[in-house]
Amino acid sequence: MDETGATDGALSVLAARWGLEHDEDNPMALVLTPQHLELRKRDEPKLGGIFVDFVGGAMAHRRKFGGGRGEAVAKAVGIKGDYLPDVVDATAGLGRDAFVLASVGCRVRMLERNPVVAALLDDGLTRGYADADIGGWLQERLQLIHASSLTALTDITPRPQVVYLDPMFPHRQKSALVKKEMRVFQSLVGPDLDADGLLEPARQLATKRVVVKRPDYAPPLADVATPNAIVTKGHRFDIYAGTPLTE
Repeated sequence: MDETGATDGALSVLAARWGLEHDEDNPMALVLTPQHLELRKRDEPKLGGIFVDFVGGAMAHRRKFGGGRGEAVAKAVGIKGDYLPDVVDATAGLGRDAFVLASVGCRVRMLERNPVVAALLDDGLTRGYADADIGGWLQERLQLIHASSLTALTDITPRPQVVYLDPMFPHRQKSALVKKEMRVFQSLVGPDLDADGLLEPARQLATKRVVVKRPDYAPPLADVATPNAIVTKGHRFDIYAGTPLTE
């Protein structure tokens, strides 16, 4: 849906670029507003739209007032002193953790296979790149690759030091208060049923470590336990060894 009032066919260009088709019966809708591209759940309009915003809102607050290097995700990937690892975020989602890592100095390549989510990320990046405040370093450090992690993890070059995985995990049935945004997002992509297959190729690709973000109640990915983890309220970051570069 186009709510910009323009008649320049921007929505058609968007659909062609990401291989999207118009479907009147689909409860999920991509909407082009004058401000941004957003995803709405048409049968639950009260949930509002979700969009990627690296410039303002929660992400700006997290960048300015969050823990920075002290954030759990930064500790988990191993940031220390001058060491700022090159990261592949193989399950980019809405790009939040990738942005945090980029904001503290890491170069991050985001992989996203869902074309709708990739379109949202691309829209957010385009606005971020154009921002006078963050655009310069954002263009250098954060990029999007629209591809399935299951295939892309085997042929990405150069190899990153860290692969970061945050696969969608079903929420507990009791948690009726799952964030509105997450309800919209899960309606679109559902749980990552093939996520277990990501761990081994991720370990082959990363030269230093693989970090897997899990809800505190979730079993380890692929049932591969690791003694190394950073635990926060509600989540843990399981850390696995990668495969060092051979001379």
